[in-house]
Amino acid sequence: MCAVAFMDLLDGTIVNVALPVIRTDLHFSVQSLQWVPSAYLLTYGGFLLLGGRLADLLGRRRLLVAGTSLFGISSLVCGLAGSEGVLIGGRLAQGVGAAMMTPAALSILTTSFHTRGDRVKALGAWGGMGAVSGASGVLFGGVLTSEVSWRWVFFVNLPMVAVILVASFRLVDGERPKAPPLRDFDMVGAGLITGGMLLLVYVLVNAPNAGWGTARTLGELAGAVVLIVLFLFNEQRHSNPLVPLSLFKIKGLWEADVTQVLAWAAFYTMFFLVTLYMEEVLRYSAIRTGLLYLPLTVGIGLGAGVATKGIPKIGTRPLIVTGALLGAAGVFWLSRVPVDGTYLPDILPGMMIMGAGLGLVMVGVQNAANGGVPADKAGLAASLITASFQLGAALGLAIFVSLATVRTNHLLATHTQHSEALTLGFQRGLLGASIALVIAAVIALRAPNVRVADMAPGADDNQARPVPVAGGPAPEAPAFPAGRAGLPGLPGRAAEGTAVPAHRKSTLPGTPAPASQPAERAVGWLRRQQERSTPLAHTVTVPPQCQASQLTNPPAS
Repeated sequence: MCAVAFMDLLDGTIVNVALPVIRTDLHFSVQSLQWVPSAYLLTYGGFLLLGGRLADLLGRRRLLVAGTSLFGISSLVCGLAGSEGVLIGGRLAQGVGAAMMTPAALSILTTSFHTRGDRVKALGAWGGMGAVSGASGVLFGGVLTSEVSWRWVFFVNLPMVAVILVASFRLVDGERPKAPPLRDFDMVGAGLITGGMLLLVYVLVNAPNAGWGTARTLGELAGAVVLIVLFLFNEQRHSNPLVPLSLFKIKGLWEADVTQVLAWAAFYTMFFLVTLYMEEVLRYSAIRTGLLYLPLTVGIGLGAGVATKGIPKIGTRPLIVTGALLGAAGVFWLSRVPVDGTYLPDILPGMMIMGAGLGLVMVGVQNAANGGVPADKAGLAASLITASFQLGAALGLAIFVSLATVRTNHLLATHTQHSEALTLGFQRGLLGASIALVIAAVIALRAPNVRVADMAPGADDNQARPVPVAGGPAPEAPAFPAGRAGLPGLPGRAAEGTAVPAHRKSTLPGTPAPASQPAERAVGWLRRQQERSTPLAHTVTVPPQCQASQLTNPPAS
């Protein structure tokens, strides 16, 4: 499942590195080139909630296999593309596949671990993998683009898709949940939220070119808001809503989603602008730029490891707040890069600080958003936190990259040197990203502190208790007053009398008498001991047919 997260988030950064070469090879215009990354974000964000809910209703492995297959086929189409239209069409299909496979994979992960400690570790691995893949995408994108071909930034997905598909059939149970009848499915809600999300993401990715204050942008934004509001009204009235609004009552879920929107808007902007700074201002090659991101993966790994160990002790809130503030400090450091900067003093320190913060935030929000979700809503919760990532990425590109572009264009209009204008624009965008991380820290500070006790509903943190062997000590059984039903033959205790009061005896031959409360407690105690123990030999077993009434009124034999 973590391989799904790696492949998905790798695609978000590996393609960005190859954009200049793609533009030259396929003769993209500047305006149309932006749709290579934006087409993926558009359909990914638009279909996420629908994909997550379908995973809960139709089966998570089905959606995982279908989405991964579509992702692999569309990756092949993108790698073979010979024109703008084919490449953008392949990216649109890739986004749909990702919207199906990613929430299915995350919900499989959260429902496969039945103790709270294991779930924290699993979500920590998912969060750390997602953070590392962002830096790895820059590295692999630089190496593949420089040494092989830009087409391999898409072909590299194919072996990962093959491994995921084979492993899915071998390792994942093919559950068949009982789907509601078609007439009960919330088709109106599915159409409203899909249309609203598609329009919202489209506005975010297109606004920098169209202009934020234009009538077109404002009208499209108003339309997206109207669709989402209508969706919320529909969910309140529908008997089987696509997104039950009660889901947002789960402790820490919506706060984690909002925090991730702001945090990833800043982190994604950092990857985008710092990469451009190293390639356009410092004149580093694509492969050198990619290699210089390697230390960042170390910082992310350290932050993710600390977060995974820290959640059982202090909860998610301190980790998310600390990570957001560290990220803000690191991005602010990077916002001071000079025109004649060098890697070691100007980039590496901020990158490492930011990486540690990114690891803390990603693991913290994944646990806060998914840890306390019941199994039948796991796909939906997974789609919400994934949608917050995609919205954050689109929001970061729309706002902070726009800030950088406006600043650069203004300076170029005053005949400022090109490299200086670019650098000052990057500084403005990175400064805005650092402010967004401070706001994310404030939101996280006011959010509930999700602890391990709030996670994995129905899970038991107790380890399997040792089972008494022959001749060994047995668990202490509850004592009953004299004259009441006892537990004949219980190991380690003498059988107590089984005298039955006269008024308890049956008046008809062969009719069982009502059970006494002590006997019911005894049977319940035995079953609890059996459930807590490992099923080995000498386990005390209560057969289904052994009812409390039979202990109080045993057969004559």
